[in-house]
Amino acid sequence: MTGPDTPAPRLPGPGGTRTNLPLAPTDEPPQLRADAARNRTLLLDAASRLLSGCGAAELTMESVAAAAGVGKGTVFRRFGDRAGLLLALLDHREKQLQAAFLSGPPPLGPDASAAERLHAFGPAVLRHERDHHPLILASRTDALRHYAVPAFHLRLNHLALLLRQAGVPGDPEPLAHTLLGSIDTALVHHLTVERGMPLERLEEAWHHLVTRLGATA
Repeated sequence: MTGPDTPAPRLPGPGGTRTNLPLAPTDEPPQLRADAARNRTLLLDAASRLLSGCGAAELTMESVAAAAGVGKGTVFRRFGDRAGLLLALLDHREKQLQAAFLSGPPPLGPDASAAERLHAFGPAVLRHERDHHPLILASRTDALRHYAVPAFHLRLNHLALLLRQAGVPGDPEPLAHTLLGSIDTALVHHLTVERGMPLERLEEAWHHLVTRLGATA
């Protein structure tokens, strides 16, 4: 699993090499790392409480600092800006989904075939994010930043690997981007809220797309 403060790992490429793996610092005292982790958890817990009470629109660096009992500078040093804080909150909630598709039970987890896992992935993401649309949309102040988030890279690499394992023809990385684009939060919000489409219709569209790519469960 990955967090917003670490580079995203890359899966083995065609030559079997691994790139962009995070390197652990060797000169930082363990106690400092533990303190930083505790402070980050403290701030995220405070932000989660505020989010539940006032919503994403009213969540500010100042309000999080006050709720956590720290200075505003501490929040900025930890998350950089408000978008970074929102992304960290999403990552905090993303870990449950990551555990499900990396090590959970079938059909989403590793004990199912690659095709079955591909078919299960889209509905799992749609339902996981259903209640987080305002938070996700509020975090997207930079259109390109979304693609640099470790959680996005993990989803992308996971789908690309399943596409290879399922024997789907074509370049797996662009195909994985296409699949993720079809369940992008902004698009899903538009279709479900503005167009009134039920989530089940989008799930069926996912299954149709995966089948058309050549992955038959």
